[in-house]
Amino acid sequence: MSFKPAPWPRKLRSTHWYSGNSRDTIYHRGWLKNQGYPSDLFDGRPIIGILNTWSELTPCNGHLRELAEKVKAGIWEAGGFPVEVPVFSASENTFRPTAMMFRNLAAMSIEEQMRGQPIDGAVLLVGCDKTTPSLMMAAASTDIPSIVVTGGPMLNGHFRGEQIGSGTALWRFSEAVKAGEMTQDDFLEAEQAMSRSSGTCNTMGTASSMASMAEALGMALSGNAAIPAVDSRRRVMAQLSGRRIVQMVKDDLKPSDIMTKQAFENAIRTNAAIGGSTNAVIHLLAIAGRVGVDLTLDDWDRCGRDIPTIVNLMPSGKYLMEEFFYAGGLPVVLKRLGESGHLHKDALTVSGEGIWEEVKDVVNYNEDVVLPADKALTQSGGIVVLKGNLAPNGAVLKPSAASPHLLKHRGRAVVFEGIDDYKAKINDDALDIDETCIMVLKNCGPKGYPGMAEVGNMGLPPKVLKKGITDMVRISDARMSGTAYGTVILHTSPEAAAKGPLAIVRNGDFIEVDVEARKMHLEISDEEMAVRLAEWMPNHDKPESGYAWLHQQHVEGADTGADLDFLKGCRGREVGKEAH
Repeated sequence: MSFKPAPWPRKLRSTHWYSGNSRDTIYHRGWLKNQGYPSDLFDGRPIIGILNTWSELTPCNGHLRELAEKVKAGIWEAGGFPVEVPVFSASENTFRPTAMMFRNLAAMSIEEQMRGQPIDGAVLLVGCDKTTPSLMMAAASTDIPSIVVTGGPMLNGHFRGEQIGSGTALWRFSEAVKAGEMTQDDFLEAEQAMSRSSGTCNTMGTASSMASMAEALGMALSGNAAIPAVDSRRRVMAQLSGRRIVQMVKDDLKPSDIMTKQAFENAIRTNAAIGGSTNAVIHLLAIAGRVGVDLTLDDWDRCGRDIPTIVNLMPSGKYLMEEFFYAGGLPVVLKRLGESGHLHKDALTVSGEGIWEEVKDVVNYNEDVVLPADKALTQSGGIVVLKGNLAPNGAVLKPSAASPHLLKHRGRAVVFEGIDDYKAKINDDALDIDETCIMVLKNCGPKGYPGMAEVGNMGLPPKVLKKGITDMVRISDARMSGTAYGTVILHTSPEAAAKGPLAIVRNGDFIEVDVEARKMHLEISDEEMAVRLAEWMPNHDKPESGYAWLHQQHVEGADTGADLDFLKGCRGREVGKEAH
């Protein structure tokens, strides 16, 4: 930790808009005053943008307007000037074809809002899966002092005496209906029980994983990730963050000071320890690319390989985010990593201190929620990166959510050319498939879907489910919800739509998966592979206009973060001169 605060007072970037008596500054200042701001607020104090992803069509973030008021209170208290700015909110629940396609658009639009408007610092008010990475990507590109405030998870779900998790219960109950073990009426009754308060998923899904990533990276105050959305302490956290961002601006403490290679390694190890979402792989790679840190899939395998999964939460374990918070939350996990020598203790955080100073004195209040290492859910909990002739650039698997007996498996491929092909065939009893087969889904990667939808955790065919089988090996270039589970191999790169080897897998081919050896092999010769690739013709949809066209033309592979190729390498670029 070598950060040296900038001298204060000094002239901030907002003064270019609001200081002085020129025609241009009077133009900017005068218009803002129409909202009732007195003149002495324009005295050079930090102007803080509260970048709010609130939207009624982003249910996870539906309570963020209330949190924004608490952030404002903190900013006022610390001598700053808060301005709330609505920004692009990519909802996982509602956006079609998939919210992932709009993560990059959100990051791009918010980046330009940050560059082009008179703010000296930013509070990133986020929650739903893609809102957290998109705003962090924007902050990384602009390198304006920024702090993350997440909305927090919803309360635990309860259904007929059983504790149920949002998302995880949905996948389980859906399969139970297909297997004839649950009625449709019961499924509908469970619907309301899954989502009974404001907030994000109450499992260790992508939203909670990314909240944890923000905290582990040092971009949020310690303890932020796990506080339930409706807990009064969530509002306190928002107010404290509002206070803190003002001092960060005075110190000129920027994302590039915090999100170093060491910080990303801390986050990768944290993701392993919490049993975090595979989606974190793509998002951290993209954020690292924006801030200029060289992070690769190999770093994920190297850093996570020896980390036990000690957080006993669904979908890997049995508890939910409420219990995680009551046990002590992410600081307990970070302390465990530090004690075992797996934490860069000096990594700087938004508090201005090293991460170890934030967590070294915390207490674990429930060792059945945050487990001792010798009782871990799995001893090697990190995201596994598989390579081989089927995935030359890599594919990922979450071992804590997989079935141990399937981690070494050879099976016959049953191929689906796209998600519509899968839907058309999967419920047909004539489909030639059994539990020893490997399900292969193509054309669902960043270019193929387009956007890389969360369809990788393909539901099993009913005739297999009726045997009592609940898991099979599944391979695709798609993503999987962080709330989902199973022996699901994802993000296969290059993807099928980019002429990756996945594109030429045929029904009846045999595939070998060996997780311990980090291997995924299609059992055909190199010569046969070359012939098939030469004969391959694309069969995925190709948008002809609009953002979908721009995305497909410029999106990179999942193995590097699925960002747009022209958005890297511009960290800190300032806006041009105004033209009034």
